[in-house]
Amino acid sequence: MTMSWDVDVRHLFVSAEHNYRGRHGKGSLSHPIEDREVIECVARRGIRGDRYFDHKEDFKGQVTFFEDEVYGAMKEKFGLPALEPSAFRRNVIIRGVPLNELIGRRFTLQGLEFEGVEEAKPCYWMDEACADGAEEFLKGKGGLRARIRTGGKLRHGQGSLELLP
Repeated sequence: MTMSWDVDVRHLFVSAEHNYRGRHGKGSLSHPIEDREVIECVARRGIRGDRYFDHKEDFKGQVTFFEDEVYGAMKEKFGLPALEPSAFRRNVIIRGVPLNELIGRRFTLQGLEFEGVEEAKPCYWMDEACADGAEEFLKGKGGLRARIRTGGKLRHGQGSLELLP
């Protein structure tokens, strides 16, 4: 029996530059992040145009996912109705699937195959990007780092996410 979820891909973010990586003690930068209708996922390389494209061979964060439900809970808990989903710097904001269940599993979404590797653990920059206490709140629900196994176009919209045997 195949396990699947009905999901909604809400946002697809790409940023060509890093705002936080390598910035410890220097402050963050403010490079733009684009919310696209379609992103190109390239097998074993990442998202074309993103800061982690071709970062290093077999990189475990070729694409990052974040639960839209956690985004909503964050806005509510911290009283941040204007918080943008781009603040988390994750590529795919998705609704309808518990991402931690995908760690160590292969799955398909819109005909593309991914491998869930590990939690995209929050760091202290989340306190700056969102609110004091955000890093602590996000522990265990910071998103999913994944590898792209079969590439193609990923689009906004509803569909099915299926675990592979």
